[in-house]
Amino acid sequence: MFGPWGLLGVGVVLEVVGTTCLKLSEGFSKAIPPSVCFAVCFAAAFYLFSRALSSMEVGIAYAVWAGFGITGITLVGVLFFHEDVSLVKFAGISLIIAGAVLLNLSANAA
Repeated sequence: MFGPWGLLGVGVVLEVVGTTCLKLSEGFSKAIPPSVCFAVCFAAAFYLFSRALSSMEVGIAYAVWAGFGITGITLVGVLFFHEDVSLVKFAGISLIIAGAVLLNLSANAA
């Protein structure tokens, strides 16, 4: 149904949802639903990531996974948990995304 990029994208979304649930679980002190949601989302995310890796370069896939995961969870933190956003935070995330894009471009150029 999904190609490797689609699997990776859905995996990243599930990873961000799982990380959000991890925050909401308050150190696993709230078993249901945040802790269960975390476990289910991460299990599904890693499964999709493993499927995407079957036809992608591991460095590219992991850079995209990490970069977009960091970006997604930072946006969740700012929008829903009222975490601070600063120019330094924005610059750091921009550099992470730029690195993932450059890795992808280098793979396509080879």
